[in-house]
Amino acid sequence: MNDVAQARTLAPALSETAIPADEFRRMREVNLARWPTGAAVDFDEAVAHQKALPAKKQLAVAMRRAHAEGRCLTQPRGGVATLAMQKALMQALDKQGLADIVPTTTDSYTRNEQFAAAQKGVDESERLGRSLLNGFPVVNYGLDACRELVASVDKPAILLTGTSMPKLTCEIGFAAGYTGYLGSGIAYTTSYIKELSIADGIRNYQYLDRLAALYAEHGVELHRRQPGFLTGTNIPPCIAIAIAVLDCLLAAAQGVRHYGLELAQTLHLVQDAAAIAACESLAQEYLAKKGYHDVFTPITSLHWMGAWPRDDAQSATLVSYGGTLAAIGGATSVTTKTTHEAYGIPTPQANAEGLRITRMAIYLARGIRLTGLPEYEAEKTLIGREVRAILDKVLEMGDGDVAVGSVRAFEAGVLDVPWSPNRHVKSRVMPARDARGYLRIFDPGDLPLPRDVMEVHREGLRERAANEGVAFNRELAIKSVYELSEPLSMLLPD
Repeated sequence: MNDVAQARTLAPALSETAIPADEFRRMREVNLARWPTGAAVDFDEAVAHQKALPAKKQLAVAMRRAHAEGRCLTQPRGGVATLAMQKALMQALDKQGLADIVPTTTDSYTRNEQFAAAQKGVDESERLGRSLLNGFPVVNYGLDACRELVASVDKPAILLTGTSMPKLTCEIGFAAGYTGYLGSGIAYTTSYIKELSIADGIRNYQYLDRLAALYAEHGVELHRRQPGFLTGTNIPPCIAIAIAVLDCLLAAAQGVRHYGLELAQTLHLVQDAAAIAACESLAQEYLAKKGYHDVFTPITSLHWMGAWPRDDAQSATLVSYGGTLAAIGGATSVTTKTTHEAYGIPTPQANAEGLRITRMAIYLARGIRLTGLPEYEAEKTLIGREVRAILDKVLEMGDGDVAVGSVRAFEAGVLDVPWSPNRHVKSRVMPARDARGYLRIFDPGDLPLPRDVMEVHREGLRERAANEGVAFNRELAIKSVYELSEPLSMLLPD
């Protein structure tokens, strides 16, 4: 029997139920023994280290304060191969970019638990004096190096991992003093990996969330965050929110009481603002239905996740507008991008510039809200109907168990993600931008959306097809993927 088959044989039956303490203790022992740096993690010492951090470096404190005050915090992405390079990057984002939250993004080898390959990347990067990895290999460097990174900045530090397999990175990260961790079982498994099952992705994040809850039981509140979708394509708000809420419910079942939710921007002001408001209220609604009345659920807005233009002026506008959308929508934080997105990994200077552009946009939009605007209220109501239709069917399919229902819903297409790389996702749903710029659904696949709701979607898409003199077919969806990366001469001709 190979390792994968053996792991599946030994895996417990899937359930949302919290991992029992004795079982979790055994799981941690096995996990920490998988790579030499895991041996340095001592839970009691890690708790003491977290408690010694000043309030200004605790992300849970920062998020609660910003939420209460109606402020929007800024946070970029950023990761490179070596300790010296990563420290310099984080300090630049802190000081030059004025970031409120400072990231460490892990590399692709670490995300896929290919630690030996990551080490080769580190060694070659050190030898050549330039980064050959697309992130920082947290597990390879281990506890002391990560503590050095956290100590090098004056802001809270968050791990951005892009992984469906977070068990070692979360252990080392939390023990090192990172007070936030981005990732979730459903969103990352459907965004980033081909073969891993949805069930295994959920199990992997149940470990992380049980660990975060264990820290909380010992007096350390950590900021857990669901990552939205990183497929690089259009994701309608109803799909993003439904899966964010499911990931949130799974975390709550493990004992997490501080859980942020991310939404990628559609770049339609009314739709994004409505989605941010709907996401938080729907999360609280379904948490309450499951008996969780004490979970804090701030919303993070992500700068445009699709294809970017090559013109710096157009890109700078997307960066600025993304800050405006987040602020007016009432997001508690915004994850920023740069004018270099079309070319690859941005320089520290470009990353810092993107932060400052976003921060200025937030300042200019301070205090502006759309509450009461008829179009905003109608969109929020529409999103609520869509999300409830999906979530209620998922819970029904799982007989109330979120984990079981989610897996069964993906198998049936009741949950679906456009252009997902994961083979356990049907990817039949097709979104497209309508005549007024709203992101709508052309083909719902097997999503259980009401007929009158779908008619709202199709009406706007038919209008676009008529305006542009093109067929009302799937080409509308394909065109919408690349639309905002097109030159201005095509987007707004003379």
